[in-house]
Amino acid sequence: MGIVGGFDLHRRQITYDYIDTSTGEARRGVIKPASRAEVRDWLRHFEGRDAAFVLEGTTGWRFVVEELRRAGIDAHVAEPADARALRGPKRRAKTDRADARHLRDLLLSGSVPESWIPTEFIADLRTKVRLRKALVDQRSGWIKRIHAQLFHHGLPEPPNPHSLHGRQWIAAAPLPPVAHQVVDVAYEMIDALDVQVDKLDAELRAIARRQKGCLALQTQWGVGPVISTSILAELGDASRFSSSRRTVRYAGLDVTVDDSDGKRTRGHLSRQGAPVLRWAAFEASNTAWRKASPDHDYYIATKARLGTKRARISVGRRVLRRSHHLLAALGEGAIEPVG
Repeated sequence: MGIVGGFDLHRRQITYDYIDTSTGEARRGVIKPASRAEVRDWLRHFEGRDAAFVLEGTTGWRFVVEELRRAGIDAHVAEPADARALRGPKRRAKTDRADARHLRDLLLSGSVPESWIPTEFIADLRTKVRLRKALVDQRSGWIKRIHAQLFHHGLPEPPNPHSLHGRQWIAAAPLPPVAHQVVDVAYEMIDALDVQVDKLDAELRAIARRQKGCLALQTQWGVGPVISTSILAELGDASRFSSSRRTVRYAGLDVTVDDSDGKRTRGHLSRQGAPVLRWAAFEASNTAWRKASPDHDYYIATKARLGTKRARISVGRRVLRRSHHLLAALGEGAIEPVG
């Protein structure tokens, strides 16, 4: 097999541990600083040799994988939670060296919990949709701050603070100067965030108009340009999932079960997955109440039994299952880049 090794990534250094399977010689050390140039220079030691390295899918994985591939070395990315679970329940020393060796041993035994490595196009698209979601969340936070100031001073629930009518209502509200200062700062931040969100929306719509996977996803009710790009970015190559049920699990919308000795506790969402994918599925279900929606009858029946929120979650699962089949049917064409 040649060289087999593991990396433990940190912002200041990368700890490595590798073994030459032909001689049994093992080496470990650090690459410092943890930069592209240093990694590229270190990988020159393996030119012309059969080698493979594994690292966890944490921040920084992208440039390391790019440099491994550039050097002709097999790159593997491990799912962090699963790799950690394979350490076992016993309490052991947790060090960078131990983590690097643990990953190396997983690769040697062929038991790495592989995480799909996205293409450059999908990785960039994922960055865009996650940035947009972060900006929207920040904007929501400032709107909540405005609501809090109004309530703090005993004013009634205002019109939508993000609307022109809401802004006029709040500007005329009998608030003390310090509260008006908070509101003014909040609106300045909201306006600045709106500019950036609008730019990203324009870029995502341009992609959604031409990209095959996005066009296929938009054939679903409630899935528009922003939702389709979000689903595509987070799912990537849907054919890697053996069933649509695994896609739902990947999003963290599966219901956990605790069943022992005939006793079964009430399940809850695992939320062990991509937050943006869960958000996209939930947003796509937002219009299921309309009679024209193909999920209308199912939504109404589920709402009567479980309530509005759970009904939307259930419709969101349907959206993800359909998304899985639509993207899997396209094969590699589903993630083809556009200019």
